[in-house]
Order: sequence, then C-alpha cells, then structure tokens
Amino acid sequence: MTIVQLEYAVAVDTYRSFVLAAEKCFVTQPTLSMQIQKLEEHIGVKLFDRSRQPVIPTEIGVEIIEQARKILQESYKIKEIIEERKGELAGELKIGVIPTIAPYLLPRVIGGFIEKYPKVKLTISELTTESIIHQIKVGLLDCGILATPLDETLIIERPVFYENFVSYLSKSSPIFKKKAITTDDLDVDNLWLLNDGHCMRNQVLNICQHKKSNHAQLDYNTGSIETLIKMVDLNNGITILPELSIQDFSIKQMDKIRYFKSPEPSREVSIVTHKNFIKKRVIDALEIEILNSVPKRMKSKKKKEIIAI
Repeated sequence: MTIVQLEYAVAVDTYRSFVLAAEKCFVTQPTLSMQIQKLEEHIGVKLFDRSRQPVIPTEIGVEIIEQARKILQESYKIKEIIEERKGELAGELKIGVIPTIAPYLLPRVIGGFIEKYPKVKLTISELTTESIIHQIKVGLLDCGILATPLDETLIIERPVFYENFVSYLSKSSPIFKKKAITTDDLDVDNLWLLNDGHCMRNQVLNICQHKKSNHAQLDYNTGSIETLIKMVDLNNGITILPELSIQDFSIKQMDKIRYFKSPEPSREVSIVTHKNFIKKRVIDALEIEILNSVPKRMKSKKKKEIIAI
C-alpha cells in the first residue's frame, strides 16, 4: 500500500470517475486503474463498484477511503513541518468564498497577501455555502470564507469578523424619511431577495420572520447583490445589504442607506476548514490579512447576537 495508491483512490471517490480522476492526478487512466487494482488486491477487498455510472465506492470502500483521507492529511503535514522550519510560506491555498462576501472583501485582501507571500499561489472560487462545505470535506478546498454557524461536525469554524446588515431603499419608500429603521418597518412584499441557495437570503428572511406577506405582484429573485441594488434604483422597493458591499457607494447611493436601530442584525464571517486541516500557517496569514482589510468596528472579539442561518 502506497501514498500514491491512496491518492488515486481518494481522487476516484472525489470525482466519481476513473477518467476524470486520472486527469486531475496527471496520469493516464490505465496507470491509475492499475494502481487502484493493486491496492484492492493488497487489502483483499473491492473499493469501487465499477458497474455503476458514476462510479461509487462499495460499502467497505466508503470506510477505507475515509481513513485514506486521514492518512493523506497526516502525510501532507510532513511537508508543512519542513516549510515551517525553513521559515517560509509556500504552496497553493485553495479557497472557496460565498458570492455575498467575495467581491467586497477579496479585492482588499489579495493584493497585500500576494505581496507579503509571493511563494503562495491562491486559487479562489466563488461558491455557495453548500458547495464549499462539500468541497472542503472531499479535499478540493483547503478553506472557505462564509457566514457561520454551520453546525457541521467535520468542519472547524474560525470567526474573523461580524458584519452588520443595512437597508437600501428607494426614495418613494414610506420609510425613506426615517434616519434609522427597525425590522417592523420592513414591507416583505416590496423586498428584493437573492435566489434560494444563498445563505444571505435565509438571513434576510430571518430578519423578517415575524412579518406576514400579502403576496406581492412580482416575485423576482437574483444571485447578485448588484442586481438587487439596480432593482431598487429602477423599480422602487427595498433590499437588505451586507455592510461591506456599501464601502464604495457614492454620496447619492449612501442617501438611500438606512441603518437598523440597535440591536443591529448582523452575520458572523468565518474561515472554515476540515477538522483535520493542514496549511495552518498560511491560513493564519490569510486571517491576519482579512482583519487588516475590514473596518475596526467589525473586528469585535465579543461574539455578537447574529441572525440564524
């Protein structure tokens, strides 16, 4: 049994395809298949049901592959120890970020991080929370930046900052003249929302959970915060935005922002990893760079009362 054989088995489980697994491992499919067959002969059990498409692990294969992932994680730590002794950060960090955070946080983080750590390659993907969690569990991502808590047993959450929600409303709104609002002021029938699958949609609905709908004439959902802003600008109504998204607003746009009265609805933003994660030092460096890029008021060490996801 070799580390390479375990890597190939884990790759097949991850991609559910011998062809795609071979491509991702930069070997030919016959080579990968032969090594997995040797592994199966060595341990005396079949790891995969090859009659199924996509390929799936056998019942005992699920348990063995889960253990293989743990063994690989431990083996990768050897390289991390060597790099730490050399006093340098190097390698690749694969990060998943939810779309309601990525465009407003990452441009402030990436430049400084790359300048400080030129030997680290950042691979960043904008994904939903569900996809990030899945890819962390199967090893496709090293970490994620998203809203927590998640209540996932295999995931470690590292809260980094707390971001308030604000309202963005049209000048025709009956609450436009108010300097600050409460959740009781929100009209759910004139509220523009993100699509299902975006955790911020659930957070906004939780803000309005006690409000009843009278069934609006138009139900328009989008995956873009920028679209929500445009819909308010051109079609009236109101939307709820994360505070980082308004950092570059014009004076005209800020005139449409209304903050909530205390206690302000907010979300906890965390770096999340697998419980057996590696690359601790580079993830620590990422956290520091994030903290350097967000406003001081968001860096509260005291856990806030947050909107449940």
